[in-house]
Amino acid sequence: MSTAIVVGAGIGGVMAAVALQRRGWQVTVLERAPELGEVGAGISVWPSAVAVLEELGIKGVEKASVQSKPAGMRKPDGRWVVGAADLGMELPVMIHRAQLHDLITAEFGPAVTVRTGYDVRTVTQDADGVTVNGELRAELLVAADGIRSGVRGALYPQYAGPRYSGFTAYRGIADVDLDGGGETWGRGKLFGFARLIDGRFYWYATANQPAGTKSEPTVFESWHDPLPRLIASSEKILQNDIYDLTLPLVPFAQGRVVLLGDAAHAMTPNLGRGACSAIEDAGALARHVGRTSDLPAALTAYDAERRPATTKLVKRSRSVGRLGQTENRLLCTIRDALFAVGGKLVALRARR
Repeated sequence: MSTAIVVGAGIGGVMAAVALQRRGWQVTVLERAPELGEVGAGISVWPSAVAVLEELGIKGVEKASVQSKPAGMRKPDGRWVVGAADLGMELPVMIHRAQLHDLITAEFGPAVTVRTGYDVRTVTQDADGVTVNGELRAELLVAADGIRSGVRGALYPQYAGPRYSGFTAYRGIADVDLDGGGETWGRGKLFGFARLIDGRFYWYATANQPAGTKSEPTVFESWHDPLPRLIASSEKILQNDIYDLTLPLVPFAQGRVVLLGDAAHAMTPNLGRGACSAIEDAGALARHVGRTSDLPAALTAYDAERRPATTKLVKRSRSVGRLGQTENRLLCTIRDALFAVGGKLVALRARR
């Protein structure tokens, strides 16, 4: 039986473990944290990632998620820029990140071993396999250890790595009585919210500020209803500075080591594609290693498929982030006008 070590047990890591398990691999998952789990926030899962989840036998996603409804864009005073009419766009499902993580790990079978509280210090490889910390040995190592990946740093010590986007993000889960969703764009600030299957609402907000600054989302308390209510109704608010990876991305494969998820292509959250891309990575990795017994060739094919695709997403997400976070009054006016005209054109085409 082929053997693999997966470093990191976030959504990308556990998906890789399930995907390889289904291909007949014996997998050891190494997680630095003392226990498995995910943060209390919602994520959008787009149809391409839903298809991979279904293909790999992840059950219950449809019961734990809710289909996003077409949602518009507003200004901070509540005026609509683009209405919430159905624009005929591809839409994601919304799911709590921890719920999705639980659904994936529920598929762990006897072929998957999990070791928590394990810190990966060294990774070495030769023609036959990879060794972690001088004690664990496998034919393949999957680095799913996040944007500040230690494995990636060891493989590519000259790579610049994470790049600060210029804005911080706030996230929360609110138990409020309301309907709808959507985004509100201001000058250098953005707020969005969407309903989860249990009736609560996941919300997120971004604001320009220097990296490392601790802050609260107080600026949004003066924005239109229900945004202040969402903030006030949240038991816990997470704040994280937003980074993505410097372009060009490094190769995702080197010998018998492969990068996956944020370790390979961390992007800003502006497209809502980060976790989806990690899920799609896992599906692609399993597909390629299942096609040939030549592991280096399979990993090269994985890199050839996933690096160009995710590079485009990193670029697009960064561009949308710059558009959403601009503080220039004139640019904001032009931006809003273009969204309004574009929305009307899409709606007109959808009616034909």
